[in-house]
Amino acid sequence: MRTEEAIKEDVEQELRWEPSVCATKIGVSVNNGVVELDGHVGSLYEKWAAERAALRVVNVTSVASEIIVDLPFESERTDEDIASAAGNILIWNFLVPDTIKATVSKGWVTLMGTAEWQYQKEEAAKAIRSLRGVISVVDEIELKPTVSAAGVKIKIEDALKRDAQIEAKDITVETSGTMVTLRGRVHSWRERNDAEHAAFAAPGVSGVSNLLTIAY
Repeated sequence: MRTEEAIKEDVEQELRWEPSVCATKIGVSVNNGVVELDGHVGSLYEKWAAERAALRVVNVTSVASEIIVDLPFESERTDEDIASAAGNILIWNFLVPDTIKATVSKGWVTLMGTAEWQYQKEEAAKAIRSLRGVISVVDEIELKPTVSAAGVKIKIEDALKRDAQIEAKDITVETSGTMVTLRGRVHSWRERNDAEHAAFAAPGVSGVSNLLTIAY
């Protein structure tokens, strides 16, 4: 296990490597593999990018983000402007179903409605996150698959085995109706995230409880 100081240095290097992040505005501390980020950034997208950059670093188990989004004056927009832009970007994105809508209050965008697949939820949030003037995105989209989840356990296990980035032998898949629970251990946050994506990609899955632990 690497020292906390070594992990901290790697996170700081990764933040400097990420072109969408101004690393000098972000503070980093590490405690038992948990990285805490603080500071002020000029957009929600930059905050999101910083958090993802930290999660890419080896031996990081989770990220506690205290980063504050302080919009520069030229980026401030009214809720009406943001709502209009959000509505347009959701309509024009062919990956987002028309059952997903957005409401805005003081720069906070809430996504509501239903989707058949997890990737549709993620795409909606991704699209809104990049809009100027958005401070936060709250995802209240409900997954409502239209296909049966029959045989989903075997399908997910097969998908995990096919993925070269995942050690499938250390992962247990449990199913209850349309819900999936992942247990076991993985070697990185990325592997944990990939396993969750593989589970959500199975037909009929409406939710995934990711209980995988990260062990190095």
